[in-house]
Amino acid sequence: MDFTIRPADPSDVAGILAADLAAGRTSSADAERFAAGISAAVADPARLVVVAEAHDDANAEGGSGVVGWAKTHFWDYPDGLALAGHYLGGVTVRPDFRRRGLAAELTAVRLGWIWEQAEEAWYVVNARNEASLALHRKWGFREVARGGGFHTVTFDGGEGVLLMAARPRD
Repeated sequence: MDFTIRPADPSDVAGILAADLAAGRTSSADAERFAAGISAAVADPARLVVVAEAHDDANAEGGSGVVGWAKTHFWDYPDGLALAGHYLGGVTVRPDFRRRGLAAELTAVRLGWIWEQAEEAWYVVNARNEASLALHRKWGFREVARGGGFHTVTFDGGEGVLLMAARPRD
């Protein structure tokens, strides 16, 4: 199957919402609020929203072709050990397109963009999310702290991990 990872534009919001609904990360009751938040993120020059778009018959269900998406956040103030800076946001891939490396590709593109802006990339995750922790190790993310929340992010089960990676030197 052929996929493209590219920056999102306003026309992708419906496809991003559909992917999030299919993955069970957003409910239909929250769809309007979610779409407004994504629209704002797409329009914000201090953030990056990317989509994974399927081509040919890879997207048999039709629709926009968006089968995954991810974003960054920019915090212009520190929150304890969670310093100001660029943070990776979540990655969502439709269940029928998982295990194809799309999460890693979406992460690599966002990290490349962050490292054009800053010396460090930050990321927070639920301490129980072993898959995400393992994925991010390949880019050198190291634990900075654990806590119940960082910036506006709180965690099911009460414990999250704050991680940081330095931009690679050539």
